[in-house]
Amino acid sequence: MRVLVGMSGGVDSSMAAALLSEAGHAVTGVTMALLRPPGEDPAVRRARRVAHDLNIPHRVVDLRDAFRARVIDAFVSEYRRGRTPNPCVICNSEIKFGALWDAVGRGRFDALATGHYVRRQWDGARGAWVLRCARDANKDQTYFLYRITQDQLGRCLFPLGEWPKDAIRELARDRGLSSADRSESQEICFVEGDYRAFLAEEAGEHFAPGPIRHVDGREMGRHAGLSRYTVGQRRGLGIAAGEPLYVVRLDAAQNVLVVGSREDLLAGGARLSALHWIAGPPGEDAQEIPLKVRIRYGADPVGAVLCPENGGDASVRFEEPRRAVAPGQAAVFYRGDLLLGGGVIEAPLPLEGERTPGRGERPASEIEREE
Repeated sequence: MRVLVGMSGGVDSSMAAALLSEAGHAVTGVTMALLRPPGEDPAVRRARRVAHDLNIPHRVVDLRDAFRARVIDAFVSEYRRGRTPNPCVICNSEIKFGALWDAVGRGRFDALATGHYVRRQWDGARGAWVLRCARDANKDQTYFLYRITQDQLGRCLFPLGEWPKDAIRELARDRGLSSADRSESQEICFVEGDYRAFLAEEAGEHFAPGPIRHVDGREMGRHAGLSRYTVGQRRGLGIAAGEPLYVVRLDAAQNVLVVGSREDLLAGGARLSALHWIAGPPGEDAQEIPLKVRIRYGADPVGAVLCPENGGDASVRFEEPRRAVAPGQAAVFYRGDLLLGGGVIEAPLPLEGERTPGRGERPASEIEREE
């Protein structure tokens, strides 16, 4: 099989290429230039060295324009709206498994492989490809792939899904790969340093100071620009209230940072948009779908009931309250270790028994703004 392997120069993508080559596939490595010209990109140099170690061909594709339009601009736009986006989710579906394949894979290769820790399987009962969590739960990356399509899955290979990360590093050392002990990046790939500095350059107008208000309407101080804060944040608020306060909401329309107690962060569910199912919804006619939902990468899945609506929207109710449900983040659905799909969080839902202002009513904080 002719396999194109996305290579960043890190240990995971290096071993994906190595394992497939050793299994007898005709492997070609490819590196995406996303931020700099190919000749200036350190990822290109690192990946090229690994490809030389493995004695496989290596290609470079310049996707800077597509990456800027589909990932970076979308990231900045979401922060302008007072939301907390997850650019890796968009990058995977739009760039790695979309634009990359269209640019160099289609018609030339049989499959595209990456170093993601997930497992792809064929579900004969559904007649569809499905994704399951990696064997190494600490490395599972299904959360970032919930938007992948059947067409994309049909041509994907994920050689690392059955392996623990420690074993992958050992295998890389055994092969003498230059990437064996390279540290993993935990930051946003297109941001060097603090993402707030990046946003200040890209969207400086959204760093205008404004009021900090308690959920009860009291003005507590001034913030330094909404893009400096995230839902659930406690430190760095610059206010003294005699009690711990957390960011509860970012009101971009009014440039107001809303804070409250730890209990004010609790939500009974979330409003979702842009639902996507990997292999179709489980129970097509069900008005209530029991599942587990993860509201951010690294969070434990919690039992929930999903109520789909027309147009790809839905509401999800948690079995147990969750803290810091952040608009813009992905809510990803599971059944056991099976990835079902996901959606984008639009707003938290109140706890059972609480109520939001009805039609004609306004929160106290909005009333006070007019005084």
